[in-house]
Amino acid sequence: MTASPILLATVGTSMLGNLKTLKAEDQPELLRAFVARDWQALGRALADLPGNLPVCGAEVNSVASMIEHGYAARDCGIFFFHSDTDDGRNLAGALTECFRRRGHAPVEAVQVPDLQDSDPRRFRTHGLRNLARLLCKTIRERSAQACAINATGGYKAQIAIAVLLGQAIGVPVYYKHERFSEIIAFPPMPVALDFNVWMKSSGVLNVLAKLSEPVPVSEFEDEWDEKFESLVERVPIDGQEYVELAATGQIFHETFRERFRSHRDQLLPPHAAASQKKKPQLEKAGWPGEHPEVERFMQAVTDEVPQVIQCRTHYYNPDLRRPTRFRMSSRGIECLFSQGNYAVKFIVETTATTEGQKEAMVASLNEWLEERG
Repeated sequence: MTASPILLATVGTSMLGNLKTLKAEDQPELLRAFVARDWQALGRALADLPGNLPVCGAEVNSVASMIEHGYAARDCGIFFFHSDTDDGRNLAGALTECFRRRGHAPVEAVQVPDLQDSDPRRFRTHGLRNLARLLCKTIRERSAQACAINATGGYKAQIAIAVLLGQAIGVPVYYKHERFSEIIAFPPMPVALDFNVWMKSSGVLNVLAKLSEPVPVSEFEDEWDEKFESLVERVPIDGQEYVELAATGQIFHETFRERFRSHRDQLLPPHAAASQKKKPQLEKAGWPGEHPEVERFMQAVTDEVPQVIQCRTHYYNPDLRRPTRFRMSSRGIECLFSQGNYAVKFIVETTATTEGQKEAMVASLNEWLEERG
């Protein structure tokens, strides 16, 4: 077992309950700082106490225990993921001060937008998704090999999301129950997630991951798969069915996006030779003259994506607005391009020869689209 140099810790409010029942003769400095609502002073007082004292709270106790049992390095960096509440911000401030004074580096507080307990729907559909997104972002920046998740503090749903994400992305997760001295470890393990489903559906997932509001499910009717159901929340609005990405969907998307980025060279077909590249082919109709941006976009796809040979339009609707994305269709790899109130569909001819290579190209084109902004 290797001690992790970086801990990603969820933050709860157990310390507040401890402080509210604290007697002056027990820890006068701690109580004085708490009564004054001086969170920096509270952090300094915590730093002077043994980490295993119950009054220090679950976050301090669990880190001390993880270090003692060799799960985390003695000077490990710690990122505290806290709720979007005053209590969460205050306690995270105290914790960062405490662990910086103890010699840990880096130590940062990370606020999770919409992670609060006053609006259940906002907590479920936005807060938990944001937690998954921010955990993945930090793991991506610090590397999965360097990180471990301490899921002791916070809402029970936070703990569940942290365990699921850790097991999916390959990061160990630890938890300390207040009544146990031992640390419970949740090592990474295989989970039943389908990489091919992600590659084919990367366009839909990219759209849903970027939006904070539900989208009519009818916008995805040509490519909807029943396998998506476990990844989304269905929301009825004015008699119409809408969907938005669930926290599990956010984890699925983040996990396989990272896997694809790491293995894209093994998955994609060879580059097209310069002699194979062809200019975009547009329908002989009146609309191309009205929308020169379509040809420019098709040319950019051909020029900037090495495996693309040519783009050819086959559909135009002046009254259809849809999020731009690449997808698999009965015609092959297809782009649904939309700006304003019209939509164009064009086929993307590539060097791909197998279904696996075509699915990988869909994912790669959607990654290109996202990077392009």
